[in-house]
Amino acid sequence: MRRKESPVPDRTDSLETIQRELTKFARRARATAARMHPELSLVSYTLLTHLQDQQGCRATDLAAHYLLDKSTVSRQVAALEQLGLVERRVDPEDQRVQVLHLTEHGTRTLEQVTASRRTAFQQRLADWDEEDLARFAAYLLRYNASA
Repeated sequence: MRRKESPVPDRTDSLETIQRELTKFARRARATAARMHPELSLVSYTLLTHLQDQQGCRATDLAAHYLLDKSTVSRQVAALEQLGLVERRVDPEDQRVQVLHLTEHGTRTLEQVTASRRTAFQQRLADWDEEDLARFAAYLLRYNASA
């Protein structure tokens, strides 16, 4: 007996579904970030991750990398400094430049939040097989690379 294939959805319908589901994903990510660490927004988490990956950088580099207004980054960095997660250090190569770095407390906090996020993803995707996970990861990489 031949299996009847389901029709391929219309491109417009697919794009609408993608837009709607990514919006849900973003809302859920913000809410999850707030639950995991009430003082650490998703934006703050992202900035801390970048600072860790780059082993420090200037606030203007953060703004350029994330296409954010400098004043937005300035407010975020000030909040992170107040929480004791980030500190400014003079660049040894150019004394006029201040480089942002994670503090020890910032590193520990980021590690805790990252571990919690990893656990949440593992739980949410526990019933996905390896092939589905690999395909999903590849699609996300492809999507983000196109930006």
